[in-house]
Amino acid sequence: MNLKDTLNSAIHQLTAAQVGSPRLNAEILLMFVLNCDRAYVYAHPERELTEAEQARYAEALAQRTRGIPAQYITGHQEFWGMDFIVSPAVLIPRPETEHVVETVLSKIGGEASSRGAALKMVDVGTGSGCIALALAKELPGAEIFATEISAEALAVARANAARHQLEHRVRFHQTDLLDGFPAGAFDFVVSNPPYVGESEEDQVQLEVRRFEPRDAVFAGPSGREVIERLIPQAMSVLKPGGLLVIEVSGTIATGVVKLLSDWNEVELIKDLQGIPRVAIARKPSQ
Repeated sequence: MNLKDTLNSAIHQLTAAQVGSPRLNAEILLMFVLNCDRAYVYAHPERELTEAEQARYAEALAQRTRGIPAQYITGHQEFWGMDFIVSPAVLIPRPETEHVVETVLSKIGGEASSRGAALKMVDVGTGSGCIALALAKELPGAEIFATEISAEALAVARANAARHQLEHRVRFHQTDLLDGFPAGAFDFVVSNPPYVGESEEDQVQLEVRRFEPRDAVFAGPSGREVIERLIPQAMSVLKPGGLLVIEVSGTIATGVVKLLSDWNEVELIKDLQGIPRVAIARKPSQ
């Protein structure tokens, strides 16, 4: 079967299985199997797939129709213009998390060549390493740490650091949140923590509930449990005047602001849909 017919058949298969964005998923999986880009797929509609390619594509489509995210099938996801390795050990990086990186950069300002000079920051619960490595890319002068409680996730983060040649820029630590760090160590504490409440489970996409690491999605009954532990730890490890930048959801944003009552300059940043997405707070100088 040629590329055009193969792609059309895949789109129909994914549509029948009620997979979202069936064309995009069909294209992504086909590009993965053929190790090519989208331009190649559409420039060579007559190209015949080998039996081995057809078999690999059929298996990839079967996995996708079972709900396995395309990112876990291909092993890759783009974030901040960087290609990240992902596996079921880590949360799939999402575009809304780029607001965290944008917020940190906006608070620093300055030219890219000098931004972050002498700053010390830590990414808490790094997962794939996407936030820490995006910051390392943008802030060549910063000293960056990343923590993760899962050894499997930390292995993925370290692999991503190596493939982007940033392994000497980020120091990875296996620990629970900020355990083990001294008081007053950092200028920034940054995190995309688990923030979905177990009471919201029915509102979460089925494939997220079934395939992404539960501990990286759900924080507990209310969704604030991890953040409730993180905020006092961040207050301890931040220098006076240091900033806490965390991803939140609209569901818990008001509750998080209340938890930050002892902080200064508390602010909520909304995403492009107008949903509160990032909470910022400054540790008092005194």
